[in-house]
Amino acid sequence: MKTIKGPALFLAQFAGDDAPFNSWDAITRWAADCGYAGVQVPSWDARLFDLDKAASSKDYCDEFKGKARENGVEVTDLSTHLQGQLVAVHPAYDEAFDGFTTPENRGNPKARQEWAVDQVKKALTASRNLGLETLVSFSGALAWPYVYPWPQRPAGLIETAFDELARRWRPILDHAEDCGVDVCYEIHPGEDLHDGITYEMFLERVDNHARANMLYDPSHYILQCLDYLDNIDIYRDRIRMFHVKDAEFNPTGRQGVYSGYQSWVNRAGRFRSLGDGQVDFGAVFSKMAANDFNGWAVVEWECCLKHPEDGAREGAEFVRSHIIRVTEKAFDDFAGGGADEAANRRMLGLEG
Repeated sequence: MKTIKGPALFLAQFAGDDAPFNSWDAITRWAADCGYAGVQVPSWDARLFDLDKAASSKDYCDEFKGKARENGVEVTDLSTHLQGQLVAVHPAYDEAFDGFTTPENRGNPKARQEWAVDQVKKALTASRNLGLETLVSFSGALAWPYVYPWPQRPAGLIETAFDELARRWRPILDHAEDCGVDVCYEIHPGEDLHDGITYEMFLERVDNHARANMLYDPSHYILQCLDYLDNIDIYRDRIRMFHVKDAEFNPTGRQGVYSGYQSWVNRAGRFRSLGDGQVDFGAVFSKMAANDFNGWAVVEWECCLKHPEDGAREGAEFVRSHIIRVTEKAFDDFAGGGADEAANRRMLGLEG
């Protein structure tokens, strides 16, 4: 068994134009002051990180890591959530997702996708330069508008969508192999990889690629009414990242999983700060430890009620209190009498 590293904090929800959230130096000092030992970096946010430099300059990466370490935190991973989303976009979402790309690519889905693929590849190269072993991403989605089959889906529609999704990701995964970095897909509604079955459909199409792995986040499973503990055991060999995020699902006679287009605070399923939701994190951390997960426990703050800075500070202590320092001893070692093969055979009545 291995002891999980942490706590770490995903910075995407905190980066902003006001201090201390507007520079790498300031935000890492703030994260350390909150009690974090690591930070996960949004690779698209130029206020914190220069992806082009990181992909081309080992010196830049050494300076970037050095500043974080000087301020008391380690760089755990890079994130390409926004760029990964653009690897595959259904036309219904073209305008909504155009905001994720650069101005010159907006209104041009082909150029936007090419840019996104290049961005994810650069992030993989940058991860190698930073000495990191994992990269988190969204898969993007072609089939999501058809998730609820009414009218019934034409035969082969989903298969065609997943064939194409795999075709687009295969060169990225091959580049990940060259870099020695795992792509960890955050299994998430809105993505074609939104549960275990869809992940398996994709994995089959990329020939069980060694670099096509998972980020585990129980909050997204609570909202789907999926068994988030069983999921850990099923995918233990593919879970390479862990977002610690809480959620609650409180259906009523008026709304359930789909929540009637309500705002987050009025939804039956909503994200909460750590400890305020329904995830059994004692069981989650126990399973992760028993299954030899040796990555970071990364807090992703998303809460419909609590202030983010309060959620961040409370989250660091919450994770620290849940990390299990694994034992190297068995609790009943004191009662062991010692044995050898001959003694074992005698105890079983196999002598003579």
